[in-house]
Amino acid sequence: MDRTSSSSSDDDDDRQNLIDQTDRKLPTPRSTAAAAFHIADDDIDNNSNNRHYFHHQLRRRFTSLKLGDLFNKRSFVLLAIFVPTFLVILFFVTDMKSLLFTTGNFSSSPYDSASGKLLESELRALYLLKQQQVSLFNLWNQTLPNPTNSTSNHSDPAQIPLLDDFKSAVLRQISLNRDIQQVLLSPHRTGNSTEPDFRDFGDFENPSLGDRCRAVDQQFSQRRTIEWKPNSNKYLFAICVSGQMSNHLICLEKHMFFAALLNRVLVIPSPKVDYQFSRVLDIEHINKCLGRTVVVTFEELDEKKKNHVHIDKFICYFSHPTPCYVDDEHVKKLKGAGVSMNKLESAWVEDVKKPTKRTVQDVQSKFSSNDDVIAIGDVFFADLEQEWVMQARGPLAHKCKTLIEPSRLIMLTAQRFIQTFLGKNFVALHFRRHGFLKFCNNKQPSCFYPIPQAADCIIRVAERANAPVVYLSTDAAESETGLLQSLVVVNGKTVPLVKRPARNSAEKWDALLYRQGIEGDAQVEAMLDKTICAMSSVFIGASGSTFTEDILRLRKDWGSASLCDEYLCQGEDPNFIAENE
Repeated sequence: MDRTSSSSSDDDDDRQNLIDQTDRKLPTPRSTAAAAFHIADDDIDNNSNNRHYFHHQLRRRFTSLKLGDLFNKRSFVLLAIFVPTFLVILFFVTDMKSLLFTTGNFSSSPYDSASGKLLESELRALYLLKQQQVSLFNLWNQTLPNPTNSTSNHSDPAQIPLLDDFKSAVLRQISLNRDIQQVLLSPHRTGNSTEPDFRDFGDFENPSLGDRCRAVDQQFSQRRTIEWKPNSNKYLFAICVSGQMSNHLICLEKHMFFAALLNRVLVIPSPKVDYQFSRVLDIEHINKCLGRTVVVTFEELDEKKKNHVHIDKFICYFSHPTPCYVDDEHVKKLKGAGVSMNKLESAWVEDVKKPTKRTVQDVQSKFSSNDDVIAIGDVFFADLEQEWVMQARGPLAHKCKTLIEPSRLIMLTAQRFIQTFLGKNFVALHFRRHGFLKFCNNKQPSCFYPIPQAADCIIRVAERANAPVVYLSTDAAESETGLLQSLVVVNGKTVPLVKRPARNSAEKWDALLYRQGIEGDAQVEAMLDKTICAMSSVFIGASGSTFTEDILRLRKDWGSASLCDEYLCQGEDPNFIAENE
């Protein structure tokens, strides 16, 4: 039988049983009154001396009473007299009571009435919620990281997810507490004013939740730096061949340190050999920050050398697996750009897979030369004074926030995009997927997470940051990002994952790039993504990605790094890992 029809049938049977029982046991007041009058006319006068007989008749009348008895003529007349009389008396009594309280000048407490008791209950509830709010904030403040040791926190990674869950739970309770207070206060507010009794409960701003993801103190004043004062006629030719653009930018940054140690001007590679750095970097910005010429483009050097650039000494930092990590294809590109060179030579035995920790003295003793132009082979994997090189704003003394940063056009475009789509408070996520499955599964532990697990990790950070939107920088397929979007829900609300839209003439945020004819350029768009991520309130990166590492570098240098910045699902292993081939 259909569940609905069965339920309906059961309800009808129950209703019929209730009606039958009511007819038998609970006669209505009007039918009782009519029956009583009817008994008085027919029976009481003839049996006034027989009390037993009267009770017997009264019981018989009530038991045998039918619905039709209400409508006999005599009963109807009596009801017509009785009901209006009852209403008049009720009205009079009510009016007299009101008159009594008015003329007698009596005063009652505002909490004596039902509405007064409700008011008292609301005030009491708000007081208790305020006490709970203070306790929750105290608990929340105890979960904040200590800024003095935030960069050297060696807590057990297994405890990080549990602690984050606890913090998220506290934050949800604080939000719920605020919502309840708002609901209780709403009937007592008109515009911006609040009824006098409720004015003490309107402050929700103190203490603030913003401290949870405050900026990291990079202690810029305590940086360890060296001066870069190159000999204007001595040049260091940068050789960067490993990986994509992000690898090459990191390689360039290390080459700047080498150039400073060797007192040389750094030569930015030709676009015929490397990426077209002038499209994504403000090269002249580096010279302005140092107050002198410390870098030149290949074209400037070529012009100075009258179209005959010769590398006097080509020194390899790595000897294995190939000298300078340079293959025949790269050598052909150099020669095709008009560069001649001597034979490659290695400074020492060094393997790319097992780099040795080196010092400033090691570099100066092995790479110093009186030659005008030298080249040093790819130094991306070089392990040279890591703590010094990796500090915020780098190891070189300068007057800017960072030396290698996006071009002015890209910076302005990123700002316009944020103003259009994101606003001040947003989380940025670098969600690397393409080619990352195999790469991550060859690492211990793996860094490739199933979509549902990744969504849970993103939710925790979004809750912590209290951000309404997430900027998504990704190479993932639509099938993956669509599923991810459906799962990122905080407090019952979907958190939008925003990607840069395709070019639309109605939108003006990317007009600067369009006018320069560089919109759609792969490297420009990649740098634009980096810049937006670097400007976010909180950043979630992809472990093992140099794209992420370059964003983290910019955030450190700009002072935008947050205590809530982390790698996706940091401290967790993927809950499922496929076998290797």
